[in-house]
Amino acid sequence: MTGTLKVAELSQRKPNRFRIVPDAQTLQDLAGTLDLVDLRKVLFEGEVTSEGRRDWRLKARLGATVIQPCVATLAPVTTRIDTPVSRLYVAGGLQTPEGEEIEMPEDDTLEPLGEVIDLDALLHEELSLALPAYPRATAEDPLVATAAPKGAEPLTDEKIKPFAGLAELRKKMEKDD
Repeated sequence: MTGTLKVAELSQRKPNRFRIVPDAQTLQDLAGTLDLVDLRKVLFEGEVTSEGRRDWRLKARLGATVIQPCVATLAPVTTRIDTPVSRLYVAGGLQTPEGEEIEMPEDDTLEPLGEVIDLDALLHEELSLALPAYPRATAEDPLVATAAPKGAEPLTDEKIKPFAGLAELRKKMEKDD
């Protein structure tokens, strides 16, 4: 990919459009970096427009087809990603709060403005954020695992419930009365 925009060369009057379609080698490298089985049909397109005198607003759309291993079975899981991307690049940088505990800013689209806007890095960041954290193959039954010492009966949910025994005790007490 070679998606960088030099801020000094951006037009103040009209939208600065971009379209990034990574080649096969770049897709393979990106898939390896993100621990994907495969990555296909990546398209990152949008525009950068002037926002005031010195700031720049990026509005884009990221689309991709990703294949990840299922968290339970490792079977391939295909997911289509289609997500909006928005950033406001602010001239003069951003103030970094100091202290042990800091609050996250309300606007998470703010970025400090440098000499270039790195679209490749933004594509990588947004794609990694959009990936399903725990992909599951839809046709798979839930995984059931039991463990018990040899010869012992495994515990079940019914046996573990803390108030199940109390309910039986109550029934016995009502019978005795």
